[in-house]
Amino acid sequence: MSVDTPENDQQMPLVSHLTELRTRLLRCVAATALIFAGLFYFARDIYTIASEPLRRFLPEGATMIAIDPASAFLAPLKLTMVIALFASMPVILYQAWGFIAPGLYKHEKRIAVPLLTSSVLLFYAGMAFAYFLVLPLIYHFLLGSAPVGVTPMTDINTYLDSVLTLLFAFGVAFEIPVAVVLLVIIGVVDVAYLKKIRPYVIIGCFVVGMILTPPDPLSQTLLAVPMWMLFEVGVFFGGMVRKRKPEESADDAQPPATQP
Repeated sequence: MSVDTPENDQQMPLVSHLTELRTRLLRCVAATALIFAGLFYFARDIYTIASEPLRRFLPEGATMIAIDPASAFLAPLKLTMVIALFASMPVILYQAWGFIAPGLYKHEKRIAVPLLTSSVLLFYAGMAFAYFLVLPLIYHFLLGSAPVGVTPMTDINTYLDSVLTLLFAFGVAFEIPVAVVLLVIIGVVDVAYLKKIRPYVIIGCFVVGMILTPPDPLSQTLLAVPMWMLFEVGVFFGGMVRKRKPEESADDAQPPATQP
């Protein structure tokens, strides 16, 4: 009977592990640096695109401002660096996968690859959702609420910090299906319990929507409903994973062979 063991069942010295980790980290840094170098020339254009959800709702004649003269240069540079980091995420995850894969069982690898791929795609989808739908709604509401005689003018650095926070928050929020499936796989919760707490999850989604969006029902719903749907997707796939567990072969469940 074959035994499902990690690819590298020989114990590697600690120095070898650290050397490999350093090599893979350097590859991640190099990939991010190369992308940043390619985008550096377009830093101002990238910031212009990123600020479009705000600028489209500015009153006629109003512009964004730079309170600190250095921020006119540093804000686009900071945004470009973050974009380079996000763009290099597939390379970073591939290097992470290459480091941990030799220590995984075959059935763990079959689960890990789709989870890693879906987590990247969902994170990008969350940021796109925030940029194209949520940010325009937020700034349309905020700028439209200015009293008569008040011209809103936003500092570019302050705007960048708020946008990056929202993009990251929505990217993480869209990881809900992956988080649900992982919780089911490792046995923290089961699908029956998740279905039981569904009403509380729905309430929680609307609470998060209330916190992250302007205080109007439309904006809250646009965040809460997708989060709820993503939770349902996670429950669905969690149920599929649970049903497949009893069908796994006995070989997959056996621990790695110990060295004499």
